[in-house]
Amino acid sequence: MKYLLLCLILCSNAFSANRLKDIVTIKGVRDNPLIGYGLVIGLNGTGDGGGEITNASLKKMYQTLGLDPVQEVSSKNVAAVIVTSKLPPFGRIGQKLDVTISSIGDSNSLAGGTLLVTPLKGGDGKVYAVANGAVSIGGLTQGAKFATSAAIPGGAIIEQELAMSFDKKKSIRLALNKPDFTTAARVVKTINENLGGKFANASDSATIDLVIPPHYQRNVVNLIAIIENYRVNQDSKARIVINEKTGTIVAGGEVTLSKVAISHGDLSIEVGGEQKGGKKGSLFLIEKKTTLKDLVNALNAIGTSPDDLISIFQTLKKNGALIADLEFI
Repeated sequence: MKYLLLCLILCSNAFSANRLKDIVTIKGVRDNPLIGYGLVIGLNGTGDGGGEITNASLKKMYQTLGLDPVQEVSSKNVAAVIVTSKLPPFGRIGQKLDVTISSIGDSNSLAGGTLLVTPLKGGDGKVYAVANGAVSIGGLTQGAKFATSAAIPGGAIIEQELAMSFDKKKSIRLALNKPDFTTAARVVKTINENLGGKFANASDSATIDLVIPPHYQRNVVNLIAIIENYRVNQDSKARIVINEKTGTIVAGGEVTLSKVAISHGDLSIEVGGEQKGGKKGSLFLIEKKTTLKDLVNALNAIGTSPDDLISIFQTLKKNGALIADLEFI
């Protein structure tokens, strides 16, 4: 018999006031991905041991160091890798970044290796950081799974900054992480009421433009520090998310049911009614605006399986009695 784990989370959005900083992002304030190509040396025979790219890189490295090998260079102690990192917003020269190293050749393990100096470029092709140092595979043994990926905490140093005059801005743009017209309107109302004027305006369900009030000119950082702690009730569409592989069901508290009668196999019940004589179970009569929580509590009380619940939800949705989006992952 197939085993499924049922996990039902019912969360009401009606009274969940969130900090503004947790539900919006500020235009321009984001991480920027960095990428570079490098070599990891010092491996104990677990490197690529050949390959056109690795051999060419080795030869070029020797030439950079003033050597000029005549024959083809090859070594099992070297691995070609891709190095990635993220340049944080307002990153400054000299700050350190964590880097991730991933083998792109035939290396079996990067354990014990050292990353040679590797320039890290942004999307514009410019070098913003330089990485190097001893790599760590997180305590895994040399032959362990995923030993071809490693990390260097603080392994890169920022060499170039992104120009941004944040404190001179005349306006800023906020973007909702989860676009919603109701939430956008609430954000605008909250900001304007607290700042004492019509400074914020929503142009769509995700975008709020904020004009910097005169008394906060050249003090934008302080303004952001204030408004990001305003609390707003975040709204969202009624939705049920189902993972059939694990039997996990996650539903929002705003999910409701229209009047409907349910019969599923031997399962039957009447909400608010009494057991019908001569029947197996009881008839589920779900009155208008009854919440999903009421239905699930009743179904769980009589031992309904995850498979039964999923089947019932699908049928309710098709019937039109389930007032929510049904999403499978």
